[in-house]
Amino acid sequence: MARIPPQNDVDKEGDVNGADHFRPLTAEEAQKLRLQQPLLSIWRVVLAQIMVGLAVAALTLLFTGRVTAAWSAAYGALAVVVPAALFARGLTSKTSTINSGTAVFAFLLWEMVKMGLTIAMLYAAIWVVKDLSWPAMLVGLVVTMKVYWVVFAWRKVFHPLA
Repeated sequence: MARIPPQNDVDKEGDVNGADHFRPLTAEEAQKLRLQQPLLSIWRVVLAQIMVGLAVAALTLLFTGRVTAAWSAAYGALAVVVPAALFARGLTSKTSTINSGTAVFAFLLWEMVKMGLTIAMLYAAIWVVKDLSWPAMLVGLVVTMKVYWVVFAWRKVFHPLA
């Protein structure tokens, strides 16, 4: 069995991981940093998903001319938005923010609820949407799901103070 030698965290000047170079931020520097990197509300992400889901359904109707395809795309978007809204509600409740332990547990719990509800909604799609178009539903689902990346990339646009 090979042994891996321990890592040496002491740099050339003798500090451990740059500890001598650490300086706390002043109040003004911290405020400037907060404005440069604003926090993003999870509710803004859900709102963006709703808007994109509506746009996908409208574009599907425009390009295909089939109402059933548009309903299928809208249902695919709903299979993302409804669980995400439930997840956001669960994470922002008072019981989920008592301490770090409950926050971690709440995140795991609500993420499992979100995944389970998404799977249940996809399973029920064949009964809920008459003449379901699977490709349209999957387009609505995937495009709406990918809104997370767009919102995080453009978070200054979605933040009123930035």
